[in-house]
Amino acid sequence: MGDARPLVVACGALAGELRAVLAEQGVADALDVVYLPANLHNRPERIAPAVEDVLVGAGERPVVVAYADCGTGGALDAVLARHPGARRLPGPHCYEVFAGAREFAALHDEEPGTFFLTDFLARHFDALVWQSLGLDRHPQLRDAYFGNYRRVVLLSQSADDGVVDAGRRAAALLGLAFEHRHVGRRGLADALDVAVAVRRSAA
Repeated sequence: MGDARPLVVACGALAGELRAVLAEQGVADALDVVYLPANLHNRPERIAPAVEDVLVGAGERPVVVAYADCGTGGALDAVLARHPGARRLPGPHCYEVFAGAREFAALHDEEPGTFFLTDFLARHFDALVWQSLGLDRHPQLRDAYFGNYRRVVLLSQSADDGVVDAGRRAAALLGLAFEHRHVGRRGLADALDVAVAVRRSAA
């Protein structure tokens, strides 16, 4: 693998969507991808160190970090400042990346007490939310965690009815209203723009 070959460092929760986007852009075979554990979603303080561990060995090649800030409180940007060949997804989190800044802001303004789900989080809600927060053992804590929420909004990427069913079930477990907005993968594709990195590396 040459030093100029682009690298994507990605959140494991984006794996399915990222693979689809890379295939659509025709660049899947022209770059390398490193997936970090999806459960870092629940431990954002570990994201920046995990990304830096990969960047240290990346050399001079261009790197797209398939994370937004994702709760790191600027720590990820501090890491990227030490690695000028790397850039991340724009915005505070993947929900805004998928929905687009304007639609996400409208959803938030419409109801600030919104708990957002992606396809991955809907499918893995039990492990990443219900069990991770101990609600499987202590369901009485639900209102302590989610008492200020009013609805669950699934921002779906696929047309899989099973994902919608999973999102509806998650909302029911949380005792919240459920809404579904299909946003697709266009926002992620535009934010990644890995085709540009591939073309530059080949120049």
